Amino acid sequence: MAATSTTATLTPLLIHLLRGASDHASVAATHAKLLKVGTASAVSSCNHIIAAYCRCGATADANSLFDRMPDRNVVSWTALMSGYSSAGRPRVAVSLLRAMSHSGVPPNAFTFSTAASACAHLADAGLGRLVHARAEVESYASDAVVATALVDMYGKAGSVECARAVFDGMADPERNVVSWGSMLSVYAQNALGREAIQLFAEFRTKNNVMAPNHFMLSSVVNACAGVGRLGVGKSLHGTVLRFGHGCNGVIAVALVDMYSKCGFYEYSRKVFDRIEQPSVICYTSIIVAAAKYGLARCALNLFNEMIDQNVQPNGVTLLGVMHACSHSGLVDTGLHLLHFMQSKYGINPCASHYTCAVDMLGRAGRLDEAFELANKVQVEGRDTLMLWSSLLSACRIHRRLDLATRAGHRVSEFNQDVAGALVVMSNACTSAGQTDNAAAVWSNMRQQGIRKDPGCSWIEIKDVPYVFYAGLVSPAGARADEVMMLLDELEGKMREKGYNGRLGSTRVFDAHEEDGEDGKGVMVGVHSEMLALGFGLLVIPKGMTIRVMKNLRMCCDCHDGFKLISGIMEREFVVRDLNRFHHFKTGSCSCNDYW
Repeated sequence: MAATSTTATLTPLLIHLLRGASDHASVAATHAKLLKVGTASAVSSCNHIIAAYCRCGATADANSLFDRMPDRNVVSWTALMSGYSSAGRPRVAVSLLRAMSHSGVPPNAFTFSTAASACAHLADAGLGRLVHARAEVESYASDAVVATALVDMYGKAGSVECARAVFDGMADPERNVVSWGSMLSVYAQNALGREAIQLFAEFRTKNNVMAPNHFMLSSVVNACAGVGRLGVGKSLHGTVLRFGHGCNGVIAVALVDMYSKCGFYEYSRKVFDRIEQPSVICYTSIIVAAAKYGLARCALNLFNEMIDQNVQPNGVTLLGVMHACSHSGLVDTGLHLLHFMQSKYGINPCASHYTCAVDMLGRAGRLDEAFELANKVQVEGRDTLMLWSSLLSACRIHRRLDLATRAGHRVSEFNQDVAGALVVMSNACTSAGQTDNAAAVWSNMRQQGIRKDPGCSWIEIKDVPYVFYAGLVSPAGARADEVMMLLDELEGKMREKGYNGRLGSTRVFDAHEEDGEDGKGVMVGVHSEMLALGFGLLVIPKGMTIRVMKNLRMCCDCHDGFKLISGIMEREFVVRDLNRFHHFKTGSCSCNDYW
């Protein structure tokens, strides 16, 4: 009787110890004590032991105990599945679901959500669909926990439409803040920022009681960063503060990134300065922001401050500092960081660091050194393409056709994602007066079916983005003709100031316009950023900065044009191109013509 009483007293205490144990020794010791009191073979005790072993990464011990269990229930199977998924063996976790179906133990909602999460780790939509189908058969697919896990799984596998179909299939009462946040994250992770912003607006309209959590807010802020939606981003910042998430580190990093990508580095810095104890991610985010603006000294000061605060940098931090050096001509400082990266900070340089170093040397005109480094480093696959494409671009800028040809040959070895590099090769030939070779590059691209992504620029007016493509002024709507006339007028004034670039303002209208119907006004050869600027000058009041986003690198003609127009119109412009930000004011640019 006394022994039974002791067992009944000790078992709950030992189970409580298991729940709090986080290291293998403690779990094994508590397991031994349960064996001693004779309750280790009970299903509930075994489940607690399996979960504890899995928490400390001892999946082999957990599996061994699982195999010795005379009876297993759904908790036993699910605990082991979760353990394998957390230990980086998601395929084993999914295989347990198949084995479970032969054991006679029916799965529950947590089993299916665990299996879906394992498929998310694998980013395997095919395997995920099998789990989804099994959940449908067992009538668990509509469960909020399972559906949310399926949304996340499809999103991580890149099947956005499937994720949205699952989300739309959830009844409104079943959707909680986690479900909404998961769908928002799917859009943000798959570079569908506009859809994420629209979904958040839908969430706010349909849910007057449900408050957004910090994961949801950080996803939407990241979406604003991706598409350069400053107005929406500012509004979200207000929402963050209103719901008490202003001190949250994840959101703070997202806000730093959003403001910097929308052309407001000073706001990024204000958000960063309010973080009480910045982590390596916070420091990295603001250093990368400074690099994009060409603020090398600022980036270096932040890096030194980080080291003084005993915050250990990571590879991305160092890459950000190197980018800052690259965009400001501090070549020797950047190379010093590369050479002592391992000895000082314990970080081995990766392909991205070497590509940045090659880019840094190339920008500075030290092309022979850049070529020597490019030939020396060991990189593979897409990293090789990035490295040689960077060098090819530098060769074009510095008119080194001999080296551009050699870099072009390395680029042409690839079959994918080479359009941009081949266009650079064609431009290099044109700059050197070899128009036949330039035409040959384009002909080769057409034969291989390689297409260049169209250049586009967008400008935000009262929270509405207006997207312009080269030569197409129709997004300006009823003011399209005014944009054309303004650019014509500005071109004349620019010529008076010595502008030799090509604005290309020849006007072409389609047949419908002659009939008075809505048609597409085309300005042949005018780049998208110049059209966006013309529209901005018409609709954005004087005294306000005009901010233009562009998906490609800004060309030299447009760069010179923006400088001159900033002086002529006495306006400030901020342009975000593929590489960095340009702040135009009183006839000059913050990049000092080094980009």
